[in-house]
Amino acid sequence: MRFGVFDHMDRNGVNVGQQYRDRLQLIEAYDRAGFYAYHVAEHHGTPLGVAPSPSVFLSAVAQRTSSIRFGPLVYTLSLYHPLRLIEEICMLDQLSGGRFELGVGKGISPIECGFYGVGEEVVELYEESLEIILYGLEHGRLNYAGKHFNFNEVPLELRPIQYPRPPLWYGVARAESTPKAASLGMNIVTNGDAKSVRIISDQFREEWKKGPYAADPITKIGMSRHVVVGKNDNEARTAARAAYRQWFENLSYLWKLNDIPLPLNLPEDPDEAIKAGLCIAGSAETVRTRMHEEISEAGINYLVCRLAFGNLTLEQSLQSVALLQHEVMPAFVLRDMENPT
Repeated sequence: MRFGVFDHMDRNGVNVGQQYRDRLQLIEAYDRAGFYAYHVAEHHGTPLGVAPSPSVFLSAVAQRTSSIRFGPLVYTLSLYHPLRLIEEICMLDQLSGGRFELGVGKGISPIECGFYGVGEEVVELYEESLEIILYGLEHGRLNYAGKHFNFNEVPLELRPIQYPRPPLWYGVARAESTPKAASLGMNIVTNGDAKSVRIISDQFREEWKKGPYAADPITKIGMSRHVVVGKNDNEARTAARAAYRQWFENLSYLWKLNDIPLPLNLPEDPDEAIKAGLCIAGSAETVRTRMHEEISEAGINYLVCRLAFGNLTLEQSLQSVALLQHEVMPAFVLRDMENPT
């Protein structure tokens, strides 16, 4: 059982430059605490994400940390030229000494893709770009003929440290997406209540057994949760309620602005989120107990914590990290989640 961190980098009310500085300080704490990886989202034109260029921010992460792995969750491939992205991936893997994790996706928001002039071709662009990137990371020359991209003997001077490529990650919303993810040996992360996640985790395991990586250990099956740990339940839940409200406002901003229903089945009310286990808030003992319940029911082996969201202060997030490190995470070290009960 491993723990990671997911970060929307949503606006929290302070100057954006200060938010970057605070976040880098927090990521240094993640590094010291033993989190497996830091994953940052990519969003455009919305307060949900003020790190619209993950590579730029992650280059700073590479230099401020020594052990924690990191990467985008995800690069919106339909918005990139694949040749440029191959080079950025190689740079980040080299800068970090081989700690880069490659998250890919087509982009959940048609509104954001539309800002870049990308519409119905979003899936085609994603699929072509992914094929090109995976090929390019493994070869010294790039050759490809497709509908949107064509390359003929393009020299690739940069190589990633990790051979044949950095680990792949994909956000899975439905069990129907698991066959492709398993066939590529991807790690996956999903949202939703534990019962819904269990459907996905069970299906992914079945697809893994049938795929080309069946002889290898299964990759990480992740589930994300908002997490606030405090000195007591009241302190933590008071902070979590206010932060979750702000985060949800940031999440829904573009959708409300364009009068489009939010495509995610997430509660707006923080108390509903806490009750459903989507937000885990309380003392270390309360959080530890609830995490055990959620992990067991969901059948995962990787819990991705959202520890900085909404209007949480740096001090509140650092407190959560310290309590997780010393009073929560050690309880899961010997727990074998490959065969969850």
